[in-house]
Amino acid sequence: MQTLLALFFAAMLMTCAAVEKGLDVIPGADKISDRDKEAIVKTSKAIRSTFADITEEEEYYIGRTVAALILSRYPVYDNKAVTSYVNCVGNAVAVYSERPEIYAGYHFLVLDSDEVNALSAPGGFIFITKGLMQRCRDEEMLACILAHEVGHVSARHGLQSIKKSRLVDAFKILGQEAADRYAPEKLAQLTDIFENVLGDIVEDLIERGYDRKYEYEADRLGAQTATRTGYSPQGLMDFLQTMVDDASKPGLKGWFQTHPSPADRMKRVEKEIAGLGSVPQKEATRTTRFQNTVKALQ
Repeated sequence: MQTLLALFFAAMLMTCAAVEKGLDVIPGADKISDRDKEAIVKTSKAIRSTFADITEEEEYYIGRTVAALILSRYPVYDNKAVTSYVNCVGNAVAVYSERPEIYAGYHFLVLDSDEVNALSAPGGFIFITKGLMQRCRDEEMLACILAHEVGHVSARHGLQSIKKSRLVDAFKILGQEAADRYAPEKLAQLTDIFENVLGDIVEDLIERGYDRKYEYEADRLGAQTATRTGYSPQGLMDFLQTMVDDASKPGLKGWFQTHPSPADRMKRVEKEIAGLGSVPQKEATRTTRFQNTVKALQ
């Protein structure tokens, strides 16, 4: 998996013509399916020279690669009912987001981790940990968190992170005819390099987090999206308050480590909610539905 993903990203850095020729000389290319070859060729178009003008289809292929690496770090929580519920809530808010329709749609998955965290990769791949779901008190809080992550996707924050990675420096190494010039052993070395590059991208999402300005924008978009969906944006305030209450606990990871101060975020979200005017109220039926689902989390 890791090697194939590295080949995938290595190919992205070549021109389309070089990719089509290079697939025949990459070691082990005969083990790559026709579908994966097609994906590599398509994704190679996404990078070009400055990551400009990335299409939604290309964004999907980039996100799929990043999502695969996230799943190499976190196990999936194997519960179809919980997964279905999170997808139901997540896709409900996605419909009312700034980008309701994206290539291949939005995909939500629960990670089997006690860490309090949520991650969003380009192309609509959104992950929420079991630990974060357990910190929510009702569906409003869950919906607002998912709306926040959808906001990252709709604003293409993940692609901004990729632009800042070492992929840009790789253009200094790879030329227009890289696939023709480099021998198979050289391509094998490049594969190792791109494995580290892929790691850089995931580190940006998991360890360092998005820039503060992107987190603030995702909060704003999340509050707006939740409100349009019919959820109370107070759910985001409630969750941020839990983060304030937990901030003094030692050794916390996830959102506590990678996100801006929850107290600062609360002030900004409060102003955003005030500007929305009339907002929906919490509904008991949704809270009951959430509580029944969370009971299954172990």
